[in-house]
Amino acid sequence: MQDTKLNGARIEYLDGVRAFALILGIVFHASLSFMPIFIGWAVMDINTSSNIGAFVVVSHSFRMELFFLIAGYLSCLSASKHGVRYFLKSRLIRIGIPFIVGWILLRPLIISGWTMGGQSMTGDVDIWAGLLSGLNSFNGQDILVGTHLWFLYYLLIISGSALLLRCLITANDRINAIVTSRVDKLINSLAKTPFIKVLLILPITGCMWFMNGWGVDTPDKSLWPMWPVFFLYGGFFGFGWLLARTNDNLDSLTSFSWWLVAVCIVSIVTVLVLSRYEIQGAHDYYAWIKLGYLVSYALMMCSLISLTISVFRAVMSKSAAVIRYLADASYWLYLIHLPVVVWLQIAVAELSWHWSLKWGVICTLTIILSLLIYDLFVRATFVGALLNGKRQASAIITRAQAIIFSKKS
Repeated sequence: MQDTKLNGARIEYLDGVRAFALILGIVFHASLSFMPIFIGWAVMDINTSSNIGAFVVVSHSFRMELFFLIAGYLSCLSASKHGVRYFLKSRLIRIGIPFIVGWILLRPLIISGWTMGGQSMTGDVDIWAGLLSGLNSFNGQDILVGTHLWFLYYLLIISGSALLLRCLITANDRINAIVTSRVDKLINSLAKTPFIKVLLILPITGCMWFMNGWGVDTPDKSLWPMWPVFFLYGGFFGFGWLLARTNDNLDSLTSFSWWLVAVCIVSIVTVLVLSRYEIQGAHDYYAWIKLGYLVSYALMMCSLISLTISVFRAVMSKSAAVIRYLADASYWLYLIHLPVVVWLQIAVAELSWHWSLKWGVICTLTIILSLLIYDLFVRATFVGALLNGKRQASAIITRAQAIIFSKKS
């Protein structure tokens, strides 16, 4: 989706971060059928767990924010290297087309999954009726909404907003010089002074205060932006853009430290403890508890993002072919995973297996099946070029040809 290159050299650890953020989304969605209470998901498994709720809260707190941060970082590199016109054209092609085509092809499968999920909870699944309900969803209502592809829509409008702001600032040399100088000073202060980093939680807390729930809202119900969500993800995108001005800023802001690990652990525990008060709207100190929750949530979000980047930078100092392959495939995996996940959740919902075994089966089969489709039918085609910028040979076919050739020789 974005070119992870700096001065012509690929930034290997950002490949890993990008793949991790998107694949974590697959695992996240696969876990939702095991929630101990019904949350409006397609299906509710007969075997649930209260422990899965902790994973859902923690994983949902930072995966998309991390994605938008990296997207902003790489977008700045791309715009600086290739120019604004090329960048805008590439975003429209590599984000806009998958968003529209993906919605047309995937929405019927997702709707059918929701239909069959509801049927499974009454003990009577009708696959054909579910498929028909999916096809009938093209009724002129809720156009381009109701899928997991909302993040592409927000990425488009946030990228466009960033380019517009950039053009407005650079149009006047005096304003450009003032803004550039002050922004550079701010970023350098954040990178060098640990205490100032804490100030980042203030705008995050402010955005989350105006959301519908205590966590980060999922804006998949309308094309009209949910402004708190827009400013949250737009803020991470913009911050990533500013960090790309010098590579040292990203390294400094995401350097590993044990105090950050401690902050992360404390904030996670605090969030999980306070989360039980969300439904107690009549509590005398409800507003203060919510504020404490959101501040802790923002700390959890920022610390997890920083630690994730620092860990990948530490373990991927050299090129890793497998991670690079997963980074290229991860965009495709995330695009098509939801109907696969939901259908598999329905298939195992009534089985007596332990919930963790079902969860593992759903995640594994979804990733393997999606990877096979990607490698055999996408990677070397025009679709692969559209998603990743260029066609690349199928790893499976290339490996099979090498084995056959070696045997013949």
